[in-house]
Amino acid sequence: MRTKYLLPIWFLAGALLPVTGLRAQPVSIKVGDPAGKLIVIGFMGGNVSADNLLHREALVAKELQQRYPAGIKAAVFANHDAENALRTVLQLLDANGDGLLSAGEKNAARIVIYGHSWGASETVTLARRLGELGVPVLLTIQVDSVQKSNEDDGSIPPNVREAVNFYQTRGLIHGRSLIAAMDPSRTTILGNYESSYREHPVSCAGFPWYARAFMHPHIEIENDPSVWTRIEAMIRAHVD
Repeated sequence: MRTKYLLPIWFLAGALLPVTGLRAQPVSIKVGDPAGKLIVIGFMGGNVSADNLLHREALVAKELQQRYPAGIKAAVFANHDAENALRTVLQLLDANGDGLLSAGEKNAARIVIYGHSWGASETVTLARRLGELGVPVLLTIQVDSVQKSNEDDGSIPPNVREAVNFYQTRGLIHGRSLIAAMDPSRTTILGNYESSYREHPVSCAGFPWYARAFMHPHIEIENDPSVWTRIEAMIRAHVD
């Protein structure tokens, strides 16, 4: 069966972070790319644009693409830009460029999705939408996940092979402490890992004063190098 892919509150989490345009990081898509490339999709938190390199979500995608140009196709999106993210993934999977996905193209999918805050919620939603199309996902990574309206960021769909959750529990905005597999026989939860910054604060230099004042722990985990070092290692483990 071939699937045609043409696609027609945490108020502070959105309101306190800067908007600089809601466009995706550029990702080149061409017919004939070698099969088996790892597709890495990142989602920004709040109202942060995809090109804001102050944020680790954007930096990770940029650095991975630069380090593994032959093995990775990486792109990062604002969490409101889910349709574009889905369309990009499906185009990257469409090896012959015919606008349709064959069973073979779906089965060849190697996808990692990650995000922070609302972007972590969108991570699970994108994985779920891919599952509805019969597309598997290798790994989802949530960082201080804040559930968006009409989404479920706590139940990992069965098309996801592995999932991991990093969170902290302080401040006005804090992440989900537990994710669970909808089908444990198909999805392995690698862990729900808590971080605390009471004794070891993380610098949030460059972030707006209001973000540092009202949601400091939430952006500390976003800036925590120990968390993102683990995340990058998990993604690199899937690079051929």
